[in-house]
Amino acid sequence: MTAADRDAAARRQRAQTIALWRWSLIEPAMDDALTSRQRGQVVRGLAGREHAGPSGRTVSVSRKTIDRWITARRSGGFDALVPAPRQCAPRIDAQVVELAAGLKRENPARTAAQVRRVLAAQLGWAPSERAIQRWFAARELTTRPGGQPPAAYGRFEADRVNEIWTADLMNGPAVAGRACHLAGIIDDNSRFLAGHQFIRRPDAVRFAGVLRSAISRHGIPSTLYTDYADTPVMPREHLGWCCARDVVVAASA
Repeated sequence: MTAADRDAAARRQRAQTIALWRWSLIEPAMDDALTSRQRGQVVRGLAGREHAGPSGRTVSVSRKTIDRWITARRSGGFDALVPAPRQCAPRIDAQVVELAAGLKRENPARTAAQVRRVLAAQLGWAPSERAIQRWFAARELTTRPGGQPPAAYGRFEADRVNEIWTADLMNGPAVAGRACHLAGIIDDNSRFLAGHQFIRRPDAVRFAGVLRSAISRHGIPSTLYTDYADTPVMPREHLGWCCARDVVVAASA
């Protein structure tokens, strides 16, 4: 048996050991007599404590992972719990990388797609366009079709505190089975959260309460930049309230 064969056998043995450990870990949740609620309690208990892993180290397993293992065992038995072998990405020969870079240096107007076609014609195969673009960027060869480098834009930042506030909503975690959303207002200059609160409904009325609270604590911004989506952050009836306080409201589509 060669060294490669021994390594492959050792990997198979480790995979079998891991599958056996997964099998034994989820065994308490596999009882057919359990109701859905009872099984959920068992799974939460397994996810809420640490276990001795297959290598002897203490590990914890999330409920999502345990649920996935339960589903895999039901559908495929023991073999479905065996971890899949790692897929190693093939390494690209350095000469291929330099050939692509040389083609770009020869004609800076060449795009990654054009270089890929040349490589395919010369080598019989070619890496992806995205890989070629990464090679160009690493060697500072990224240019526009006219041969000129792209214009560099610096990071925008307001000149002073309370010049620009940016407001938005994002989905938060479910609480007690109900949706929850985070309303946030950040100052562009200081990156300070002028207002932040979890709300049940992502509507403009509740967001207006967060805005009022932020203004009462930190003053009035010169500009309020909001997101105008299906549920606008700032409704019409509150625009007048802002304008009365000389707040410029800018909405992005």
